Amino acid sequence: MMFAVAMTFIDQTIVSIAAPDIVYELHLSASGMRWVVNAYLLALAAFFALGGRLADLFGPRRVVVIGTLVFVVSSVLCGCVPQGDYALTWLIVFRATQGLGAALLFPAALAVVVAVFPVQRRGRALALFFGLTGALTALGPLLGGWLTSWTWRAIFWVNVPVAVVALILTALAHISDRRRDETLDVVGAVLVAAGMGLSVLGFQQASAWGWDSAATWGCIIGGLAVLAVFCRYELRTRHPLINLAVFRDRAFTVDSLVLFFAMLAFVPLFFFASVYAQVSLSASPNQAALFLLYFFAGFAIASQWGGRILDKQGARPAMKIGCVVGAVGFALWAGKLTDLSMHDQWPYAALAGAGIGFILAPASTDAVNRSIDATYGEVTGITQTVRNYAASIGLAVFGTVLNHAMTDNVVHSLTARGLSSTAAHSVAQDAAEVIAGNADARQPTGSGTAATMMRDAMSTIRMDFAEANQWVFYGMAIALGIGYFCALRHPGGTAQAEREQPSTATPVHH
Repeated sequence: MMFAVAMTFIDQTIVSIAAPDIVYELHLSASGMRWVVNAYLLALAAFFALGGRLADLFGPRRVVVIGTLVFVVSSVLCGCVPQGDYALTWLIVFRATQGLGAALLFPAALAVVVAVFPVQRRGRALALFFGLTGALTALGPLLGGWLTSWTWRAIFWVNVPVAVVALILTALAHISDRRRDETLDVVGAVLVAAGMGLSVLGFQQASAWGWDSAATWGCIIGGLAVLAVFCRYELRTRHPLINLAVFRDRAFTVDSLVLFFAMLAFVPLFFFASVYAQVSLSASPNQAALFLLYFFAGFAIASQWGGRILDKQGARPAMKIGCVVGAVGFALWAGKLTDLSMHDQWPYAALAGAGIGFILAPASTDAVNRSIDATYGEVTGITQTVRNYAASIGLAVFGTVLNHAMTDNVVHSLTARGLSSTAAHSVAQDAAEVIAGNADARQPTGSGTAATMMRDAMSTIRMDFAEANQWVFYGMAIALGIGYFCALRHPGGTAQAEREQPSTATPVHH
């Protein structure tokens, strides 16, 4: 199951490294490329709970096999995308079906792990299962950098041998399929997918439509309204897609909120940091991957430390420390982006990674431990949905922020060189797309005063891009700052200690 799940986590980050090469070869816009990255995360969030229910209804082994096949076929088709007008649509559709395959695969694999291990050994097995995810997320950029030096299409094709081995191991494991005789909450599945899709569409398109557009706010508010309807429906239906009753536990609610704000920064960071490294620092994909290793060095060390804090003192201290360290790390890192030196940034990248490392494992583990009346699968379904939805929103919102800041910076640079304000705005829109998807700093093509000035101003524009990214990194610091105030609401202690408390005190009836 760990081997099967490996593909799904590697693909959360592997595409970010290859993004500039994909944009250049297929002539995509930077906003279009963000949709390629986001389609996977959004589908994973929207269908994760559905995957868990299908595993209950039809048996986890069968759903693991189906999810693996959907994932690997989609991967092959992503790698075979043709050049031309349909390239963007092709990539978005099959990245979304990749996310669907991952959403079927992961909860079913988790159900297998929970089923085959007895209760006394389940904690250690789940710790290994979840611990693998952080390591594989880190592997994505490194693998992506190496494969992109051959061809960016290989980042999708690499899933084929992994899937073949996973299917063979699944067959050899002789996993039994246990089914529940319950109904599938189709209405809930449609509502959660529609609500998430609409809200993320609004955030993603805000840069194109404008924040004063009725379409932008119609999508955002409409999507959130649909999610509100989904929550009301789930509380009333007999066999809900997601058991929202677990949110009655304040600790679980706080864990979920802290995870939400941490994930606003975590997965989107790979996209923005890798493109920044390749554009502003003129780094190769391999060098950009190594740039992200600084972040993961801090992440790996803090994850171990955070686990020890969780065992001894509970999740609250680990989450508070993580939010503070992460907020400070991202803020200091933002200040160093304009130095245009990779080596000068490593302490701050490591500090930001340490902050996330302190948060993810303790918050996720504490949330699972709080599942008093719910199963591991139901609770994990909620936390993973929250995490992936937050990652989608983070990518959309910060992408919009980057686009606006980059446009403003380029307009200022060009008007300072004598170009009229109208012409500068026109060129700036193109520059924001070109530079955000231009790993090799290839010179803009075209003729005329604007194009000539763009070619002459490329070094200045690289600095403009670095300054625009500062807003993104400061935004990530603010997200973790909000997470800190959420962590203060955590009741503290451990779930096990709370369950042992009634034995020496007045019984508590839930």
